Parts: sequence; C-alpha cells; structure tokens
Amino acid sequence: MATRDSMDNLMQQVEDTLRYAEEQYKHSSLQEHYNNDDYTTALQQLEQTYQDICTMAHSANSQQREQLHRMRLQIQQLQNSMIIETR
Repeated sequence: MATRDSMDNLMQQVEDTLRYAEEQYKHSSLQEHYNNDDYTTALQQLEQTYQDICTMAHSANSQQREQLHRMRLQIQQLQNSMIIETR
C-alpha cells in the first residue's frame, strides 16, 4: 500500500503540473505558440507526472488506485488538448 505521505506528495505534484500546463495552454492559445519552450516543458511535465501516477498505482490499495485513475484521466485530457492545439 502506498503511504499517505507519498499519495499527498503525488497529489500536490499533479495539482502543480496541471496548473502550470493549463497556464501554458492558455498562453499558447493567446500567443499562437510564441513560447514553445515552456509549452514543451509543460507537456514533458505532464508525461512525467503521468508516469509517476502509473508507478504509484502498483503499490496502491483499491481506494488509492481509484483516486490515481481520476488524476490520470485529468492528465490525459490536458495532454490531448495541448497536443491538438499544436496542430
């Protein structure tokens, strides 16, 4: 079972990553990709956070896995939006 501290830390990481990526997504739609480095960094952070969630799920109990699944869906939804925006 994943410890409460590790779950709390991961939840904070997810929130921070989502906040940063959403900021970059909004800036990108306004500026038409003038700041590609930050946009790319946000996408990389989303992917790393997604991988961290997957890793945590291996040692999580059923309730924690459900919470991780919801976080994973949030990450994927934003990733998809950002990837579609770049096309």
